[in-house]
Amino acid sequence: MRKIISSLFVSLDGVAEAPDTWHFPYFNEEMGNAVGAAMAGSDAMLLGRVQYEEFAAHWPTSDDDFADFMNNQKKYVVTNTLTEASWNNTEIISGDVLDRLRALKASEGKDIAITGSLTLVRSLLSAGLLDRLQLFVHPIIVGKGARWFDGLTSIELRLSTAETFSTGVINQIYTRAE
Repeated sequence: MRKIISSLFVSLDGVAEAPDTWHFPYFNEEMGNAVGAAMAGSDAMLLGRVQYEEFAAHWPTSDDDFADFMNNQKKYVVTNTLTEASWNNTEIISGDVLDRLRALKASEGKDIAITGSLTLVRSLLSAGLLDRLQLFVHPIIVGKGARWFDGLTSIELRLSTAETFSTGVINQIYTRAE
């Protein structure tokens, strides 16, 4: 059975919105290796509509080293507003999203990774469909922006691993408490 895993860049005050405005000074080889390890264990990406639109506007024309991976990876976008997806190798998931995602988890393959997509992460966590939550907690207080846990009710998690990078970023991996 496949797992749905989420990786989020988070500030000390829980902000996960617009990490491109505060996260890059903390990105180093250690974090790159941790992100790469999570990506290596997956063969598909799960995206919310907003994240999909941002990625689809950037990656197809990027010459970044990471562009080939992003453009060729299987992508699932959760949306009830988009009717077609123009980015290579993308499938839309709409309607009864939770049932569709349960079926996707039951299919053959590696893990399904989520990067960003806060609304999607929250809904999957609440529905019990998120198997692993990886938080890269940055030593910065951003002060404003969407927090990854806004709108969630009590959900018990278990810390699986934690490591501190030389930049002060703490890589924490949580699973659902049994």
